[in-house]
Amino acid sequence: MAWLGRDRGLSFVDYEQLWSWSVDDLEGFWGSIWDHFELQAATPPDRVLADPRMPGARWFPGATLNYALHALQGPPDAPAIVARSQTRGPIELSTGELADQVARCQAGLERLGVGPGDRVAAYLPNIPETVVAFLACASLGAVWSSCAPEFGTRSVLDRFQQIEPIVLLCVDGYRYGAKVVGRAAEVATIRAGLPSLRAVVTVPYLDPSARADGDDVVTWDELLADGASARNPGQPLDPVPVPFDHPLYVLYSSGTTGLPKPIVHGHGGILVEHYKTLALHCDLGPGDRFFWFSTTGWMMWNFLVSGLLVGATVVLFDGDPGHPDLGALWELAGDVGVSYFGTSAPFLMACRKAEVEPAAVADLSALRSVGSTGAPLPPEGFRWVYEQLGDAVLLSSVSGGTDVCTAFVGGCPLVPVRAGEISCRYLGAKVEAFDEASEPVIGSQGELVISQPMPSMPVGFWNDEDGTRYRAAYFERHPGVWTHGDWITVYEDGSCRITGRSDATLNRGGVRMGTAELYSVVESNPAIADSLVVHLEDEDPDGGPGRLVLFVALVNGAELDDKLRSSLAAALRSELSPRHVPDEIHAVPGIPRTLSGKKLEIPVKRILSGVPPDTAASRGSLANPDTLDAFALFSLRR
Repeated sequence: MAWLGRDRGLSFVDYEQLWSWSVDDLEGFWGSIWDHFELQAATPPDRVLADPRMPGARWFPGATLNYALHALQGPPDAPAIVARSQTRGPIELSTGELADQVARCQAGLERLGVGPGDRVAAYLPNIPETVVAFLACASLGAVWSSCAPEFGTRSVLDRFQQIEPIVLLCVDGYRYGAKVVGRAAEVATIRAGLPSLRAVVTVPYLDPSARADGDDVVTWDELLADGASARNPGQPLDPVPVPFDHPLYVLYSSGTTGLPKPIVHGHGGILVEHYKTLALHCDLGPGDRFFWFSTTGWMMWNFLVSGLLVGATVVLFDGDPGHPDLGALWELAGDVGVSYFGTSAPFLMACRKAEVEPAAVADLSALRSVGSTGAPLPPEGFRWVYEQLGDAVLLSSVSGGTDVCTAFVGGCPLVPVRAGEISCRYLGAKVEAFDEASEPVIGSQGELVISQPMPSMPVGFWNDEDGTRYRAAYFERHPGVWTHGDWITVYEDGSCRITGRSDATLNRGGVRMGTAELYSVVESNPAIADSLVVHLEDEDPDGGPGRLVLFVALVNGAELDDKLRSSLAAALRSELSPRHVPDEIHAVPGIPRTLSGKKLEIPVKRILSGVPPDTAASRGSLANPDTLDAFALFSLRR
């Protein structure tokens, strides 16, 4: 705000006024982001926004740049990566060391024939080699895509077959807590299913001597053996300037039903969006240590790596976050001096339930911010964080999506933190709640829309030449306006509350309800480890509002008896409404979740309507695929 005053002659009394300007004057705001963060372009843009219509808004036409150049421009001796793993020892890289490895990897990929537009796929964990390979890929103008090695082969092929990669990077296996997980058989299956491959690069992670068979196989060390650039031999790193909307990476929808959507993000859109969010909303810069627990199959990994853009040290972790107990990540944060600790709402709630005391197990004196995503954080989660970490910490409950590779609502150092609420709408993100008449409403629940374009909206979907699938995914419900698929309430001061997916809505007696508030009440009961609710509209013999069915996973030693059922019903009736009280409550061994932690409400609903589990959901994209079987058995008995 001070810079805008000095450089642009603009004055704002508070954050909400700044936000209003950022969405009313898109060219002025996004042009100021470009200038403030001194984006480097081989050729400058003709203007900021040539066409504001959605879909297809044209940002910074004429500009050519490269993401990798911006990620590696810090002082050579500054710490860039701190990596911890349950498979091998600690690794730390300075910016100079990282740039050297990226340059050598760039040259190695060039020797394998990789050039602009070619796809490079990674079946790699959250380790430094993955960051190096991604930045080398980006530096060449090639297109990156990754899956975590805990993904099953079907899920990997459902993703990678759509983009036809020419190079695959993979590991032989990994350790998850005390468990050793080999991946040789899975890698062989993936290779066999990708006829487009010209080469396979093996990273010997579990066994340093591991090497896959085949004439097309090279090891990681062999890939990095010669650091000379094929195009510019005198340069250690030679990024290729590409157009603003040139594909940087392909991310995927969760793939719980059908083939995952291959979402293409561009170099320029990701650069301006991540600079804005990480520097301004997350308040990150040189000297900070930025951690977010993620795997390489979730967009938060891409977001985490972008911490390099603002000069922060990126903290990587690969392993079981609950091993040997839920204090492990807090200990990691203390050991490496994390200043921003990013995690999920389910993790924070699990720590609360397990009575973890972070400040008692680690020195968290460097910690300034906690980020929570993946699900709405209930009020008791906010209270737990402040009870444990003190009121000097900024807690940000954030929400966004793979579709935009960022958050569009979350926290900011300039606005209050209120229990159970998301603090603000992000700069440049015109998030609104639309009612049934497609009109914005304040103070009441509506459908979450973004009514002005953002630079990090997808370039498109892969192999969707005419944009049919892209338009159908976001723009059919409200033409010309992005519809995200969540219920949101926006308040007068710009804070908001998200109450679950709009496509998993509970409609009881004409009252539409999100699921998040129900879960907050149910899971606050000490006997409940997790829960999932579905509304079976057609299952009412009297033609009434249907059956509301609640499934609960119990903590060890708990029993779902009449007393517990009555306690849950009473809590829901008093804290929410009589309409939230389920008609049935059933115990299940576990609640199915995606690898990024999202509950499978819609697939479970389909299973209960008679759809086979393997048709309703892709097991390989789930963290706990066996949990589907209990719902199939329940449906069969029903």
